[in-house]
Amino acid sequence: MVPQLKHMIKSNKKLAIYMEGALETENGKMGLGVMRYSLNPIMCAIDSRYAGQTVREAVGQPFDYPVVSSVAEAHAMACEVLVLGIAPSGGKFPDAWDKPVKDSLASGMSLINGLHDDLNARFGHLLNTGNPDQVIWDVRKPKKNYSIASAQAAQLKNTRVLLIGTDMAVGKMTTGLELYRWFKNQGFSADFLATGQIGITVTGKGIPLDAIKVDQACGAVEDLVMSAKDRDFVFIEGQGSLLHPGSTATLPLMRGSCATHLILCHRAKMNTLFDHPHIKVPPLDEFITLNEAVAAACGSLTKATCIGVALNTFGMSTEEADHKIAEIENETGLTTTDVIRYGPDKLAKVLLEKVG
Repeated sequence: MVPQLKHMIKSNKKLAIYMEGALETENGKMGLGVMRYSLNPIMCAIDSRYAGQTVREAVGQPFDYPVVSSVAEAHAMACEVLVLGIAPSGGKFPDAWDKPVKDSLASGMSLINGLHDDLNARFGHLLNTGNPDQVIWDVRKPKKNYSIASAQAAQLKNTRVLLIGTDMAVGKMTTGLELYRWFKNQGFSADFLATGQIGITVTGKGIPLDAIKVDQACGAVEDLVMSAKDRDFVFIEGQGSLLHPGSTATLPLMRGSCATHLILCHRAKMNTLFDHPHIKVPPLDEFITLNEAVAAACGSLTKATCIGVALNTFGMSTEEADHKIAEIENETGLTTTDVIRYGPDKLAKVLLEKVG
C-alpha cells in the first residue's frame, strides 16, 4: 500500500481557497479542482477583484461559493484552512503571498500548499504548537526514495487507463476522477491514482510526480499502480504532454503504469500550447498515433490503445460544443465528449466495450 500522507487535513475542516488575481485564469486550476472535488466544506474563495460575487457570477464556473477580498474575511466566516489555489508557472511560491499566509497562520488556520516550496520550512515557526490540528501540508513533498521500475504492472490483468493531454491543464485529472466516480457508482472495482498536487489534495493519496527525481519517477508510478493491483479498473492521472518542451512527465507515466488504454484530453478552443503560442497543436489523430507508438516502444511491455477524447468545451455554447465534438469524432474516429458538460457515460461505456 502507498503510505498515508503526512499532514492530511480532516474532512470536516472548512476551507477558504486563495485565488487572488487568478480566479479566471488557467493558473487557478488548483483552486477550481478543489472546489469541484474536495470532500471538505468550502466557505469561500479569495480574490479581491470579485469580492461580493459568487464564483459563478464572477467567472462562470459552476460554483456558488462567495468571493471575499481577504484572509481576514475568510477567517471571519469560520474558515479553518487556507488552500493555495493558484499554480504559478514552475510551481514557485511568490513573495507577495507572504502576508496572506502569515495572516492565516496567525489566526490559527492550517495551510494546504501545492507548490514546490517547502512552506513548513518557511512558515512552520508560526504554527501554534498547542494546537495539533493546525498544520502546513506541503502536498508536493515526495518520499526520499522510490524503487527503480521494472515493468511489473505489465503482468497485471486489470485495465489501466492513462489520461494523456495535448497540453498542461486540459482536464486530465478531471476526466480521470469523473470516470473513476462513474465506475464506482456502477459497482465496479476501481481506483483513481493521483500524480499531481490537486489530485493528491482531493483524494488524500498519490505521488507528486514532478517533484520526484527523474531516475525514480518510473518507479514511483509503478509503486502507485501496484498498490491498486486488486482493482479491476485503474485510472492514472496524467501530467504534462509529449508536445510540451518543458514536460518530462508522460514517459514515466507510460513506463510505470504499463497502461492498457489511453484517453486524450484536449481544450476545444486550443490551437497552440497555452504558454508557448509558437508551438502548434498537430492534428489530433497524428498526436494520438504518436502517443500510442511511444507507449508501445518505451519499455512498458504493453500496447496501449486510445479509446476516446475528453474535450474541455468550457465557454462554448451548447451548439458550438456539439459541433466541435462531432468535428473531433470525425477527425479521430474516436468517441468524444465533454465529461463535465455531458458526463463520462460515453467514454465509460466504450471502455467497457473494449475490455469485453
